[in-house]
Amino acid sequence: MRLTHSRRQRGSTAIEFAMIFPLFFVVLYGIITFSMIFVAQQSLTLAAEEGARAALRYQQSDNPTDALAARVNNVCPTVYGMLTKMVSTAGCSATSAACNTGMQCVNVIVTYSYADHPLVPSLPILGDVLPTTLTSSATIQLNPLNLL
Repeated sequence: MRLTHSRRQRGSTAIEFAMIFPLFFVVLYGIITFSMIFVAQQSLTLAAEEGARAALRYQQSDNPTDALAARVNNVCPTVYGMLTKMVSTAGCSATSAACNTGMQCVNVIVTYSYADHPLVPSLPILGDVLPTTLTSSATIQLNPLNLL
């Protein structure tokens, strides 16, 4: 009697595995995908921060306006040097404007189009929850009296 019962159960494990495997696969795939997005976002944040720090570097100039422009021009090359290969197609923009504190602010924005360059191919299930663009920004204040 026991032998016939085990023969009837043969193959049920394979059927149960076939039913549960897609769920496990989607969960694992989601973990990998969002981990890659997190790493890419951290890379963009580091690049934006280093770009903002590059604006602190002394730029020799005769007047504060030219010194500020030279510092702003120094930002994006630093950002591109800091980007990892994973997000090497990211774009950079650096602008300067007067802050409300009487200082000059340099704002760095680094963007990566995840929709155009996905790190992991998308599944139809995850397509709606994935970001289209990853963005990071950093701002630094410069004293206009110390620009020269």
